[in-house]
Amino acid sequence: MESIYSKRIRAGKRRTYFFDVRATRGNDYYLTITESRKRFDDNGYDRHKIFLYKEDFNKFIKALGEAVDYVKTELMPDFNFDAFNHDEVPEDMTSEDITAIDSTSVPEKSVEASAVVETSAIPDKAAEDVDKW
Repeated sequence: MESIYSKRIRAGKRRTYFFDVRATRGNDYYLTITESRKRFDDNGYDRHKIFLYKEDFNKFIKALGEAVDYVKTELMPDFNFDAFNHDEVPEDMTSEDITAIDSTSVPEKSVEASAVVETSAIPDKAAEDVDKW
């Protein structure tokens, strides 16, 4: 399926994340989150993809936000996370690297996932409805 919206985030020298909104044949929408990492042993890339469906958006955002907040406030309260807010291309990354990352010919490893929510944060009767993997 063709991407309707795409956002690319470079994360260091070897990782790039892609957030793509896609449509089904029935005009329903879902999000794919792809991590692309340059291999150390050769010039290829490893790609891992998560499919996130609309019915899981709110649960996913809530769980992600809670996990990030926990790291920032409980585990690393003195760390300056804003020091890493940059969108520049690393100096040693070539245009060939960027093209290879963006290439659709790279084999993908796909994982279909529902939102993962920590059951301890949910009342007991609602915990039965949570998909865990």
